[in-house]
This record gives sequence, structure tokens and C-alpha cells, in this order.
Amino acid sequence: MKKFLLSVLCGLMVNSITSQVDYKDVAGIFYARCTSCHHTGASNFPYMNYTETAALSGSIQYDLTNNIMPPWSADTSYTRFQHERIITASEKQLILNWISGGSLKGDTTLAPAAPVYPTGYQLVGNADLTLSIGQFTSTAASADKYYCFSLPSGLTQDRVVRAFEIIPGNKPIVHHAVISIDSTGTYAGDLSGGCFSLPGNVGLGTYAPGSAAVIFPNSAAIKAGITIKAGAKIIIQLHYPAGSAGEVDSTKIRLYFYPLGTLGVRKIYTSTPLQNWSMAIPPNAITPYSAYYPTSGTLPVALSAFAVMPHSHLLCKSIIYYAVKPGIDTIPLVKINEWDFEWQDYYTFKKLVKIPNGYRLYSKHYYDNTASNPNNPNSPPITVYSNTGTDDEMLFDGMMYLAYQTGDELIDLEAIVAGDPLLNTGINENQTKEFSLNSKVFPNPFNDLITMQYSINENADVSVEITDIIGKQIFKSNLGKQIVGSHNIEWKGIDANGNKVPSGIYFYKLKANNFSYEGKIIKQN
Repeated sequence: MKKFLLSVLCGLMVNSITSQVDYKDVAGIFYARCTSCHHTGASNFPYMNYTETAALSGSIQYDLTNNIMPPWSADTSYTRFQHERIITASEKQLILNWISGGSLKGDTTLAPAAPVYPTGYQLVGNADLTLSIGQFTSTAASADKYYCFSLPSGLTQDRVVRAFEIIPGNKPIVHHAVISIDSTGTYAGDLSGGCFSLPGNVGLGTYAPGSAAVIFPNSAAIKAGITIKAGAKIIIQLHYPAGSAGEVDSTKIRLYFYPLGTLGVRKIYTSTPLQNWSMAIPPNAITPYSAYYPTSGTLPVALSAFAVMPHSHLLCKSIIYYAVKPGIDTIPLVKINEWDFEWQDYYTFKKLVKIPNGYRLYSKHYYDNTASNPNNPNSPPITVYSNTGTDDEMLFDGMMYLAYQTGDELIDLEAIVAGDPLLNTGINENQTKEFSLNSKVFPNPFNDLITMQYSINENADVSVEITDIIGKQIFKSNLGKQIVGSHNIEWKGIDANGNKVPSGIYFYKLKANNFSYEGKIIKQN
């Protein structure tokens, strides 16, 4: 009997020893699932080696247990997309076992080699148009801030976007970006920190740490892209996290166009077909609201869905979005079981999804307006209505689509994009010389004189425009060809007619070559 017990105990000890998890067992998971965002130079919380990762094991455990990380909300058992930021159940459990076992170091020489990440551009060659926000200082102290930058494109004719990428100027503080097009060219921007609802009438794409450049398909099977109208503005909504106040960012967007006259490029349309502006969400209840498109009848023609972007605010808990042939069939588009306002994406399908005529688009959002919802902005809860403010609610679900052509649903978008010749993750920023424009103004606010200082790294035609808060032009000056270096422009608060402008908020726009910079200035008496 003693020999039997001893054998059992020895067996348990051997099993315990062999089941120990140390860093070499989980390093590959961190590299594959986490470090595209969490690497040195891109995040304040890198996971590139044992020391960095073990030091953050407590927060990693919390984020994994609560499904906060990786930041991917779409249910992969419902629909699959390109560029998914996911982790499998077994991978997650192995990391949690490592942490609960004491985050053992073990022999780190047995861990796989850490990946090497590019420090510059993902897309090859010079962009056709590069726009920058200039030098912007975050004011996000104790709360997150959302800023909407309005960048004039300077285009004199319509162009079709073939690809683009967002280049954060300060990677650790750029939480995410959403990019749209203001085809009217009238939006002035919102740098208050409270720009929660994206302006613009055409969606272009999103950025989050670790995101791939956005490439629209360009192959023998399909050429497609999004049109930017002449005179349009590119709107970049940037989210900076709490604690980033005082940090300076200079994010830019690099755009590639199809050559003028390119034949056979199919238009990608963007719209928000599913909207509900009659919601009244009662307190102390979880309430569903839904929307159909068309509101009556069905689609008269077939569509090919390229991407979807569901949108709600803080009360939303879950979303389901699909196409339906009433009483007969449904086509799944996206399902989000745990909505997170801070992580919003265009979800791009691996293949085009055919939505035949005779179907309708449908979505349902559930809103948790109870005290147990930690994101509820009201304590105690109150009735919340549809509106654009962050404390209001929205059901505002977008889609990118094409007019359907036979065989669309067989086209492998993911493979086309992966093999695109523009994509080269080894391009360093210094290998491709890009024009740069940096600017600052002082003093701001000002009384009688403000100086706009800018610098350029190659000779360029420079102009400055000042508009009031509703977009009316107050002053404009074409400065002509300016040489490399720093320059000053002084404005005495005088409009084009020689009159002194009243106190208030104004916006200045510097343009040099294909770059532009827009900032806010305040005139005092």
C-alpha cells in the first residue's frame, strides 16, 4: 500500500513538473497575436521579450480574462474577415496558465526569435498624395479625446483611391483613426477633443496599432476603388488616450491613386443604409432597437458587400447585422457579442458577399441602460435618445459595396491584397523621400498679431487661408515659391477688405505642394 501511494505521489510530481509553463511556451503566441501592436516604438507596453512581458502579466491576465485584448469584436464563428486580431481559446488558456503559475522565465534561449517590425512605410514608392495634420499636441489628461482633422486634398479633378496608409507621428498615443472624405470640401474640423461622430459623407477606412495598409483589389479578376471628388477634404478622426496630454503627434496619410484614364475600375460605394433616429432607451432596462433597408420592400438590384462598419455609442452591448429574404433566408454580415465603443472597424470580407435583389439589410442593437453597465454615462440611468453626442445613442451601420457582377462571390480579395506589388513591409521611411510640412502658431490666443511658423524640406509653392468657424474665407495669401527651411507668416487679424475681425475662433490652412496643415486660432479683443 505504501509503495502504491508513493508511486501515485511520484506520478503527480512528474506530471506537475512536465506541465509547468514557462516563457518559451508562450513567447510565440505573444509574437503572433500581440506584438504587431505591442512592440517597441509602437506602444508604451511592448511584449518583445520575457522581461517586458512578465512585468505586464497582471494587466495581460485581466485583459484576456475580460476579452478586452486582442481588440477584435467580430464573432469569428459568424463571419470571417481580413486582418483579424484574434487569439484562440487554447492560446489564451496557455498564457493564463503561464501567468497563474508565476510567469516562469525558464530557459529563454529556447524561445522563438522575436519578429522584426518595419519602422517606416508599408507601401512601396512615393505616394500620389500625402496629407499631414502637422504638429498637434494632445490635451487628453484625465479622459480620452477625439479630434477631427480636416485636410484639404488640393485635387483639381476626381481621382480613384487604389491604396492608402496612415503613418502615426507618435505611435504610442494614436489609439486608432477613422478616415472619411468630405466631398463638399466645407468641413472645418473639430479640435475640441469631443469629436465623437465622424463627419464626411464617404467612408474610407480605419487604422489601429498593427493595422495593415488599406489596399483595394487591383488584379485581372477585379479592379476597384473609392473616388475622391475634386476639392474634397480628407477627414481623420484621431483618438488619443487619457494621459497623453502634452505629447506631440504628426500623423499623416499617404494615398495612392489609379492612373488617370485607367479602364475597368469598379466603384466602391460607401453608405450608411441602416439608421434609427427614433430611439428612446428607457432607464433600468436592456432594450433592443433595429433598422431595415429598404424600410419597405426589398433591394431592387444585387449588391456585392465589400466591408461593413457597425456603429453605436456607450450603452450598446451587442449587434447583429445581416441580409434577409423575409421568411426564407439570411446572409450573415457581422455579429458583435461585446460592443466596445473604443474599437471601431471597417470589417473587410475575405471574399465579396453577394446580396441578391429581393433581400433586405437588417441590424439589431441591444442597449444596456442599467446601473450595472460600467460604460453608462448617467448615474442614475435616464432615458437616452438618438443623437450624435457621445452620451446619446446611435444605430448607424455602414457598408462598402459594389454593383454585383456574375462571379463576384468567388473572388478571393484576401489573396489579391496579400500579393499586391504595392505591399512591402520592409520599406523604411528614409528610403522614400517624402515632402514634409510642419507648422506652429504663436501666441495663441492672440490680440493684434499672430505668427504662423512653418518649415519645408524642399522648395514648394505655399499658400495660407483663414476661415471663420462656419467655413467662410476671411483671408487668403498665395506666397509663391518658398525655399527649404523655416518661414514666418504674420497676420494682424485683418480680413481681405482691410477690416479688423471680431474676437472668436478661426481656422488657418497652410498648403505646400500636396501637403496641407490646418489648425485652430483664437482671436481676443
